[in-house]
Amino acid sequence: MRKQWLAIISIIVGIPSCAFAAGNTVDKADTVFMLINTILVIFMTIPGIALFYGGLLRRKNVLSLMSQVIVSFSLVCVLWVIYGYSMAFEAGNPFFGGLTQVMLKNLSITDLNGSFYKLIYVVFQGAFGCITVALVVGALCERVRFSALLIFIVLWFTASYIPMAHMVWGGGWLAQDGALDFAGGTVVHINAAVAGLVGAYLLGKRSGFGKEAFKPHNLPMTFIGTAVLYIGWFGFNVGSAGAVNAIAALALVNTMVATAGAVLSWISSEWLLRDKPSLLGACSGCIAGLVAITPAAATVGIGGALVIGVIAGFIGLWGVVVLKRWLRVDDVCDVFGVHGVCGIVGCLLTSIFTASALGGTGFAEGMTILRQFGIQVISILVCVVWSAVTAYFSFKIADLAVGLRISVESEREGLDITSHGESAYN
Repeated sequence: MRKQWLAIISIIVGIPSCAFAAGNTVDKADTVFMLINTILVIFMTIPGIALFYGGLLRRKNVLSLMSQVIVSFSLVCVLWVIYGYSMAFEAGNPFFGGLTQVMLKNLSITDLNGSFYKLIYVVFQGAFGCITVALVVGALCERVRFSALLIFIVLWFTASYIPMAHMVWGGGWLAQDGALDFAGGTVVHINAAVAGLVGAYLLGKRSGFGKEAFKPHNLPMTFIGTAVLYIGWFGFNVGSAGAVNAIAALALVNTMVATAGAVLSWISSEWLLRDKPSLLGACSGCIAGLVAITPAAATVGIGGALVIGVIAGFIGLWGVVVLKRWLRVDDVCDVFGVHGVCGIVGCLLTSIFTASALGGTGFAEGMTILRQFGIQVISILVCVVWSAVTAYFSFKIADLAVGLRISVESEREGLDITSHGESAYN
């Protein structure tokens, strides 16, 4: 009789009756919520990253950047379905998951992740991997060989992104230690920034760097990319709650207020130092605030989020103006200066403003600010070292296989023509 009633209910509400088998039920609100957030995260990469980075380059390289972004996105999608999801989120050792879900072979279309279908969760998490790899591209563009980039992506995604995702979100080492990273401060931003920094060093500076003016060719394009990223980031942070609940609401407000604070602090600093607030500064401040609040969005209070955003604006400007000069590196789109520096700051401040005394949701039982701060430091160091080592060997293998950098002549002509045979502007 119970099976008959379940069948009737499933017909009425449109849920397969086998979804009730394990005692879980599908919540339509949560399902739609996660579908929308998943699409928003995809929207961040295509077109968000492509437009944001594309506008920062010289006009002769904009199509090459967009090609790198969409192809890297597609490559990671395939790798994620083949083995990435299984190795990141299945049970395994402290560093890697298992292989029981290779090609998602043991995953039924009716399997649930909480109150929504697990296949949605697979795509949601896969989109995080896609944008992480796309972020790296911003440090390498205008001189990296396309085939070498693809080789690097396969190697580094497998050796760095997957284990970091497992360690932080998949029940691995750092998760067991109690590291706080709600939506990707270490896994996404620091991970990508360090890989980009290593690649920028190995590639060397662009021809004419320091002698010629390398100005963004289309700031309105960068502004549109920033707007897309800002909107998509709500899927990034709010969707990580996994349901329509109070955590999602907190992440929504924190993401908005931290970003606003970062924009204002960045342009205020720029205004004082350079006499003029720039659109590029406002866009950069927006990204800085989004990066910094990502690990903290679900655990800090609204006041804490605002402080994190304001600090991120100041420290992000320092990262792209002062630190970049100290490092003597040609990081084209300031991936390390914004994503690396602000990701580190956000992870550290998470340990402070999560404290209930400062308006946060509070720590786990027995945890203190000092102890949580130490755990955050360890998670950052693990991410930096792991990403740097795997990136170095991934780039070296790509260099040995096909050569990492294009010729000076091709670089002078532009990658749009020499690598892809087309031009953005006729």
